[in-house]
Amino acid sequence: MPKKERKVAKFSVFLFVLALVCSITTSEFIDMWQDPPIVPGPGVKEILPLSHWLEELRDSPFDTDVYILQGSEKGGKLLILGGTHPNEPAGLVTATLFVENAVPIQGTIYVIPRANRSAFTHSEPGEGTPQFFHIKLLDGSVRTFRFGSRRTNPIHQWPDPTVYRTGGMTTGGGEARNLNRAYPGDPRGNPTQKLAYAITQLIRKEDIDLVCDLHESSPEYPVNNALVFHQKASELAAMVQMFLEDSGVSIRLEESPVNLRGLSHRELGDHTNAYPLLFEVANPSQGRLRGKASEELILTGIDKFYLAAAKRGELFVDYTDKGYPLDLRVARHSAALLATVEAWNLLFFDKPILLEGVPSYDEILAQGIGSFLRPTE
Repeated sequence: MPKKERKVAKFSVFLFVLALVCSITTSEFIDMWQDPPIVPGPGVKEILPLSHWLEELRDSPFDTDVYILQGSEKGGKLLILGGTHPNEPAGLVTATLFVENAVPIQGTIYVIPRANRSAFTHSEPGEGTPQFFHIKLLDGSVRTFRFGSRRTNPIHQWPDPTVYRTGGMTTGGGEARNLNRAYPGDPRGNPTQKLAYAITQLIRKEDIDLVCDLHESSPEYPVNNALVFHQKASELAAMVQMFLEDSGVSIRLEESPVNLRGLSHRELGDHTNAYPLLFEVANPSQGRLRGKASEELILTGIDKFYLAAAKRGELFVDYTDKGYPLDLRVARHSAALLATVEAWNLLFFDKPILLEGVPSYDEILAQGIGSFLRPTE
């Protein structure tokens, strides 16, 4: 073969290998954007896209599933928000737990497991966090969950402003991509504000009575293992705390500051008829004192640096060598939701929300989350 032809042949092989590598990596990259399945339980009567309440979201990275669990009798209406911040996985898993187990008897439960779906498609720059974590089920199969970012993916909303102003409050420009700084939303605003507006419209149009927004926070953050409540929900929050404390689950009450704008517990209380509550539970994987951001840390919450900080009295939670596992964090959120429903039924007996099928705090701790999630196949 002449020298020129050999060069052409080698170059052709190079191009083929390059195309093959690009094809494989592109396929893997696209797969990263696929939503791991959630298996609707017996209480789910309908699944609608969020764009049902704001058409502009349709076929966008912000359109997300809304699971509607309907009782046989009319009653109150509850909205559960998970995945507002996808680096706080207990919210996503707890919301999934309710979708797959809760059976309303009276009233309606709306669940959005991936509130900011865009934020699930990337991870925090420079943090080294895994993109997925896995939970083993009773049958030996494994469920996959995404671990994302606190904020909307920048490829879906760019550029960030130098500063972000919402309701008279000024923050860093990156917070323009934070769903929990975007309420009540704006149909003419940036994509994250439109997402917040769609959720607000769902609450308004469906006449939602009660909103529970599920979050996690680093162990060194003062607002931890806490219930943040709007002033109009103060009596409800106090009763929730009483029920939780009585069952052995300690929780602090934090009143929503009137000047802290853009947050669900503030704006949804001001701009809708709903009673909003926000729940926080400690999560070492998102803290600043941690070591390696591994899947093991997400699942177990065990970190030697946090243990050292606890011994120095620098944390706002009781942290031991047992860590702060995902099972505990989900158990706390699930118990808080059940206590909220119990308190709601006493205060608003004309709009009851009655449900069954959700595992208790003790059951989740004893058997693990995997005992209550459904196989995907």
